[in-house]
Amino acid sequence: MNGIDHNSITHFPKRPKLSRINNGSFGCCPKSIISAQKRWQLDYLSQPDEFYFNKLKTGILQSRLVIKDLVNADHVDEISIVDNATTAAAIVLQSVSWGFSQGRFEKGDACVMLHYAYGAVKKSVEAYVTRVGGFVIEVQLPFPVSSVDEVVSEFRKALARGKNSGKRVRLAVIDHVTSMPSVVIPVKELVKICREEGVDQVFVDAAHGIGCIDVDMKEIGADFYTSNLHKWFFCPPSVAFLYCRKANECNDLHHPVVSHEYGNGLAIESAWIGTRDYSAQLVVPQVLEFVNRFEGGIEGIKKRNHEDVVAMGEMLANAWGTHLGSPPEMCASMIMVGLPACLGISCESDTQKLRTRLRDKFSVEVPIYYRPPRDAEVDTITGYARISHQVYNKPDDYYKFRDAINELVNEGFTCALFS
Repeated sequence: MNGIDHNSITHFPKRPKLSRINNGSFGCCPKSIISAQKRWQLDYLSQPDEFYFNKLKTGILQSRLVIKDLVNADHVDEISIVDNATTAAAIVLQSVSWGFSQGRFEKGDACVMLHYAYGAVKKSVEAYVTRVGGFVIEVQLPFPVSSVDEVVSEFRKALARGKNSGKRVRLAVIDHVTSMPSVVIPVKELVKICREEGVDQVFVDAAHGIGCIDVDMKEIGADFYTSNLHKWFFCPPSVAFLYCRKANECNDLHHPVVSHEYGNGLAIESAWIGTRDYSAQLVVPQVLEFVNRFEGGIEGIKKRNHEDVVAMGEMLANAWGTHLGSPPEMCASMIMVGLPACLGISCESDTQKLRTRLRDKFSVEVPIYYRPPRDAEVDTITGYARISHQVYNKPDDYYKFRDAINELVNEGFTCALFS
């Protein structure tokens, strides 16, 4: 194991007796990296002038070089470090907005995005694209999903709707791993389709990217790609990268926070957006050292997380007489598991209240997803749990969740009791 027991939780801060099977929302940061971050913070606070003039730019460059190698980018200039994937989306969508306001795009030109796109990204599309005259086409994805072909088929239909309107599709926003419900999207196939159909640019939102699924810029071929590093790559919050393909002719990309470095290129602009705490962005090299102490490095961690989350998901589905939300090959380190229909989950509010009940009564932290029943469906599963697996998780975390749901079912609990 090269020095780390991957079943040990002692390397991570964790509330005693809490079964946290929700790494996907906020990630986790080991104690050694928190210590490294504190050293950066103290270095800055003790002599901020020297830190800014002599250390910050060099430190950010070192982190960018690590990320460049991790994602197989051609050049470090293609990598900018930003706070999170939502910031990266704002940078790309801001550029699209300028395309409309400057007359390069016509009113009604389209942006294609998945129906299950992250809520903040949907709002960003509304803020930057819809309000300046852009038309948004949502790809309606089935859930539960049974095959990659279903996703590809719906994506082709959405692009066809754009072409039939007679307008250009200026941007496709494609999730690599959707958040809720969680499904791995065949990004390479969808990017290839975009190229064939004349979509101007492709932005892959991979908030769950590095450390969760294979990330290779040359293989994926998108114009823009973003991933958080605080979700699955053990960084403290918040740090992400935005890849911008160097061959891309569009250079009108700027950080939404305008500071002294404006006009010096996105990577340089993003490295200084005013006085703030940059420590999370500076510990990336130390995180890589931590990851490499595990057998197989990040590849080994991803493989084990995938295998373990599938095994635990199947265990839960079997225990409850339900099913998974996707085939195992369409999940990474997260998987959707159907909850017993008798729980009576009938709205989004029920999911939040049930999640709170699991947290407060059973010390289980897990997000719940509501899937509205379709016409003519009877006694269908309307609630799904999104379970994550990270190196600190143990089987007991999932057995505890299983037993908590079984206890609720046995005592006749239903979400109607929340009313």
